Amino acid sequence: MDKQTEIEAAVLRRLIAHLDSRKDVQNIELMNLAGFCRNCLSKWMMAEAEQRGVELDYDQAREQVYGMPYDEWKEKHQQKATPEQLEKFNQLNH
Repeated sequence: MDKQTEIEAAVLRRLIAHLDSRKDVQNIELMNLAGFCRNCLSKWMMAEAEQRGVELDYDQAREQVYGMPYDEWKEKHQQKATPEQLEKFNQLNH
């Protein structure tokens, strides 16, 4: 692995660790502010694996990003989106 790839991999691990330390920040907030969330990272990881001939399904990718099965993370950390958050999300995504 070249140094650039090592740096990029380290940055991704750092981003995932940062998001893990900020479980209070909900995915809908990330989507509304930045246009991506933890699930997006999981989808990107899955797509990049596929391009390289590596089998990685969505649940496996989410477990790598969330650090646990997604259903467990949702139960422990996901809050119900507020009407305001949903309205903003719908405005931004339509």
